[in-house]
Amino acid sequence: MRIRAILSYLCVASLAGGLALAAPPGQIRVQVNLVNLFATVRDKHKAIVTGLTKDDFQVYEDGQPQEITYFSAESNLPITLGMLLDTSGSEYFMLSAEKDAGSRFLGRVLRKGDLAMVMSFDTDVDLLADFTDDRGMLNRAINRAQINAPSGGMIAQGPLPSSGTGGTNFYDAVYLAAHDKLSDEAGRKAIVVLTDAEDTGSKLNLQDAIEAAQRTDTVVHILLVAADGGDQGVAKRLTDETGGRTILVRSEKNLEQAFDQISEELRSQYTVGYSPSNKKHDGSYRKIKVEMKNKDYSVLTRRGYYAPNN
Repeated sequence: MRIRAILSYLCVASLAGGLALAAPPGQIRVQVNLVNLFATVRDKHKAIVTGLTKDDFQVYEDGQPQEITYFSAESNLPITLGMLLDTSGSEYFMLSAEKDAGSRFLGRVLRKGDLAMVMSFDTDVDLLADFTDDRGMLNRAINRAQINAPSGGMIAQGPLPSSGTGGTNFYDAVYLAAHDKLSDEAGRKAIVVLTDAEDTGSKLNLQDAIEAAQRTDTVVHILLVAADGGDQGVAKRLTDETGGRTILVRSEKNLEQAFDQISEELRSQYTVGYSPSNKKHDGSYRKIKVEMKNKDYSVLTRRGYYAPNN
């Protein structure tokens, strides 16, 4: 079911964007010149807007208008989801509630054909459950998350070692989830992070994390769980640049509401595709702006992408 849905999506996207085929000995190379955007539209009352067509959208790349060549309002394309849990000391009082709400969220949002993984991060980045559709395995992985849990005994550990000086490896975790785990996945990809967004130990920086998500077409949502508000600037930059949302969480009730909002958005996205007028394969970063013709509507989608470099 999942393979058929993804192949169908890739086939349509390829037809919309065009294919460049080359066949070295023993290898087939496929190049798809199509930029896909996953967009959520809300009205001025913050309600999800459904029933739109491609004529309701305007897409610009580096300020130049683009022709929309692929559009879908279907929400059946499988989702590959990464849940990242901050297990540093700052989350001590909320981690239990986060685990309960996270398990319920996966139960609501995941459908047949979807996959999810679970990671935790503190002084290390640990993979608690690899991609699976087994809800029981995912729930058990979430329940194993512990404050400052040692890497020993986990299913796997991310390739970036601990800095040895303590801290919270938030940027490393997002980078590893996008670059190492989601890069080979197709279709809709999202990371949901529960954290205060305060990084004190990563080897990589915020831009590295953003770029990893952009290069893998991954949307990052952050539930900012912090009594003092956390680092809202960092969280907002990461989510804005990848087409996700930052939601401030100050209580268990807010946590449930935040998960409900993310669940609704993941299941109410439009797919908007265009073949860029700039055909250069120069590896450059291209800025994207999507506007709604109805100015009472606002759209949430990523702000750019990296052109191919070959």
